[in-house]
Amino acid sequence: MPLVSLLTDFGVTDTYVGQMKAALLRVAPSATLVDLTHAVPAQDVRAGAFLLWTAVEAFPPGSFHLAVVDPGVGSGRRAVAVRSRRGDVLVGPDNGLLLPALEQLGGQVAAVELTEPAYWGPARSRTFHGRDLFAPVVGHLITGVPLEQVGPPLARLEAPFRFPAPEQENGLPLGEVLHVDAYGNLITNLPSGQLPARFRVRIGLTVVEGAPHSHYEAVPPGELLALVGSSGLLEISAREGSAASVLGAERGERVHIEPA
Repeated sequence: MPLVSLLTDFGVTDTYVGQMKAALLRVAPSATLVDLTHAVPAQDVRAGAFLLWTAVEAFPPGSFHLAVVDPGVGSGRRAVAVRSRRGDVLVGPDNGLLLPALEQLGGQVAAVELTEPAYWGPARSRTFHGRDLFAPVVGHLITGVPLEQVGPPLARLEAPFRFPAPEQENGLPLGEVLHVDAYGNLITNLPSGQLPARFRVRIGLTVVEGAPHSHYEAVPPGELLALVGSSGLLEISAREGSAASVLGAERGERVHIEPA
């Protein structure tokens, strides 16, 4: 049975994650569930989209990805399931959350709106589609129900936002911070392939020399460094500290690449 990744903003204080898992396992008791994170900042769809995007390639083709960051739950926003070109199926709200990961997996092959209540759970709350709609549908899909059976086809998903692409400034890359991780690392939108062999990084009034660094201990404790992280993107870090705190930086901060 394929792996099922789970990503939500539910946190771990309440029982929401456990209820959603139970709803899925009720339909597919043999499912293997992998918790990506349940600590997406509350209602932060962009943060959830970034985290899902960076994670899906680690899974084998044909995996399922259940993602719920859903401030519009119960409204007119669509509930969807979409198959990627790689063969994975993503399920969640149609609010931009799934789209970057879908594109990472080769783009859309087929998509449906989840309108067929025969594949929902027995409870029908308007405020908890993670448990009552998305999880049961994933359970049915992984046990062999065809995607086309759980709802009518969709031409495309909604795209209310896009991650900004790197720009150019004086012939050199100009990027921005896409995500601040739990360590305070500032992860940018600058892929390694667009970076010079040696460079320095300017963010705000601060310049980080000697980039790219090879590892987090390449500088003395407390100092800033810039390296290509596990997602293949340039990140600004502080050894044994938080670059976000040191720099007072957050998502959207501009990142300039300058000659070494």
